[in-house]
Amino acid sequence: MIKEFRLPDLGEGLTESEILSWKVAVGDTVTLNQVIAEVETAKAVVELPSPFAGVITALHEEPGTIVEVGKPIVSFEVADDGGASPSGAAPAGAATAAAGTAKREPNLVGYGAVVESSGRPARRARTFATPAVEPVRGPVVEPVRTETPVVEPVDTDTAERPRSTPPVRKLAKDLGVELAAVAGTGAGGLITREDVQNFVGGGELSAPVRHLSAVSGSDSPTGLAPQGGREVRTPIKGVRKFTAAAMVASAFTAPHATEFLTVDVTPTMDLLAKLKTSRAFSGYKLTPLTMVAKAVLIALRRNPSLNSRWEEASQEIVQFNYVNLGIAAATPRGLTVPNIKDADTLSLLELSAALTGLTETARAGKTAPADLSGGTISITNIGVFGIDAGTPILNPGEAAILAMGAVRKMPWEFQDEVALRQVMTLSLSFDHRLVDGEQGSRFLADVGAILAEPGMVLTMV
Repeated sequence: MIKEFRLPDLGEGLTESEILSWKVAVGDTVTLNQVIAEVETAKAVVELPSPFAGVITALHEEPGTIVEVGKPIVSFEVADDGGASPSGAAPAGAATAAAGTAKREPNLVGYGAVVESSGRPARRARTFATPAVEPVRGPVVEPVRTETPVVEPVDTDTAERPRSTPPVRKLAKDLGVELAAVAGTGAGGLITREDVQNFVGGGELSAPVRHLSAVSGSDSPTGLAPQGGREVRTPIKGVRKFTAAAMVASAFTAPHATEFLTVDVTPTMDLLAKLKTSRAFSGYKLTPLTMVAKAVLIALRRNPSLNSRWEEASQEIVQFNYVNLGIAAATPRGLTVPNIKDADTLSLLELSAALTGLTETARAGKTAPADLSGGTISITNIGVFGIDAGTPILNPGEAAILAMGAVRKMPWEFQDEVALRQVMTLSLSFDHRLVDGEQGSRFLADVGAILAEPGMVLTMV
């Protein structure tokens, strides 16, 4: 019998996803939970497991196609039992999806708040199983294939050698540009250095023109592929589209205020160096981000208003008694802010391991959608780019974000003298509806005090 697999809701009510690649082809035999496709949602790249064991009979969408949730994407020929799990539940696996239904029930691992007897919300995993509903059958639609037109080479032979100077000819040779294809703007049609540079930077290229990138495979701006044009247009979709919408919504709905504090972090850097040589931290990746994250978590105990959310619909301020710490991560697909659940319960060792795993997963584009939602406060490390300070935009739904700048050695007042110290600038943006200037200032001062003298933690616990 033929069964269709419809694109499921991959979390948080997302309405569409892009098919990045198929891991199977028509006629392939697949097993239950075998990865059959890789798709990109507005938040992450997700691997789709097969909900059936059987033979692929049709792939309804081509790679690069944006598909709405609930639309058939692949058909299987399966045995009468469907090859599904006996319980009829969705295939297991965090950040992967099972067979979709018309109801579009969420099918990822989520988090729900439970109040313990102590009054502090605890976190427990909650799974949502997709009920076993017979999918709606429909005609098999073969993917549309578009043929790429063949472009005949342009004959650029000329009877006259292009007019230019020896330095310009050398530049063109180094860049792999044939001067016959370049229009000169100098006196009498002379080809200038600017003409060659403008041509490489976006001029129209004829077929015979070869660039160094065609030989070396380089993606550098000086080796553009020979289908350039003076502009490069990239579709706004996936993570970039989601991030843009979120930043616009945040900037124009939450009144931002930003404060700055420059701190002598020499004691923290000294402590970091000692911890790296400690047997207890052997094998762990310790960075300034680890120390800043811990300082933020400690400072929040005394300044809980920065760990809250404004709910417009209910006209309530929701203060969290747990911390899901978001870390802004630059990925090839755009900016994401995955978060560490219940980071406030972690030791420094556990926090270090969690940060390492989070950043590596994010850069690989494998962050689960569940890890991209539910954050309560965030950190962005602009210091890794050599930047000292900035005015970060709030992650939507959060009250504050802290930007940590680069650690620099510079002259600084120390014990009534000028000494060479390691200094960092902290930038705190907060939602002024939730956080008053006094509260934001006290929080930033507490974070700075911990980094300036880690022993201050003993006075804050």
